[in-house]
Amino acid sequence: MARVKRGSVLRARHKKILKYAKGFRGSNSKLFIAANQTIMKAWRNAYRDRRKKKRDYRRLWITRINAACRQHGMSYSRFMNALMKAEVQINRKMLSEMAIADKDAFKKLVDIASEQMKAKAPAKVK
Repeated sequence: MARVKRGSVLRARHKKILKYAKGFRGSNSKLFIAANQTIMKAWRNAYRDRRKKKRDYRRLWITRINAACRQHGMSYSRFMNALMKAEVQINRKMLSEMAIADKDAFKKLVDIASEQMKAKAPAKVK
């Protein structure tokens, strides 16, 4: 059987990995094995964090909405429940932007939510 020489293929693969590892510290950008391990870990973290970013932003939006609601004397959960019952369909991203940039419009939404809560509140029996 003939001998297979694959030096050019191996060298190309190593060069490709070392190119991706450019800018890493120490031997992680110079030695193939260290660079390969670091690249695999970096790609794994990047894949995970692309999904985590969506969760982080949603948490941020909820925190902002909650802070703005509490300035008007209402909790986040009551506010969102009242908006849902009033059939106001604004997503959390837009609500958080309104809470920061357009406080008057957010106040009107809080008023709508409080009106909805008063309309649906059961009568108290003494």
